[in-house]
Amino acid sequence: QVQLVESGGGLVQAGGSLRLSCAASGFSFSDYRMGWFRQAPGKEREFVAAISMSRSKTYSADSVKGRFTISRDNANNAVYLQMNSLKPEDTAVYYCAANYGWVDNYAWVATGDKYEYWGQGTQVTVSS
Repeated sequence: QVQLVESGGGLVQAGGSLRLSCAASGFSFSDYRMGWFRQAPGKEREFVAAISMSRSKTYSADSVKGRFTISRDNANNAVYLQMNSLKPEDTAVYYCAANYGWVDNYAWVATGDKYEYWGQGTQVTVSS
């Protein structure tokens, strides 16, 4: 049974940091690219960041570049999102997602429909 379980969300003041974690099980983690998406109230889901299986490639949305860093630990089947310099507009539910393989194309990697497995999300709230 595939599971993606996010943790690490919470309430933080603007300028603060959070580190999200996603624990994966039920599939061959090292064969899957991993991504983070987010969805704010009343808005569509949007891409945040993705990482290739070997960690050699990452993509990030322009809105988080320089502030958020995605990483993964294949030995422990986990992916992380380090979020620094948080802004109120970062407030959203953050989702971890997985799909087999890597396509070295931002548009492909950033499309939610290209991910097979999803977690249930963790809430991040940034106060001003």
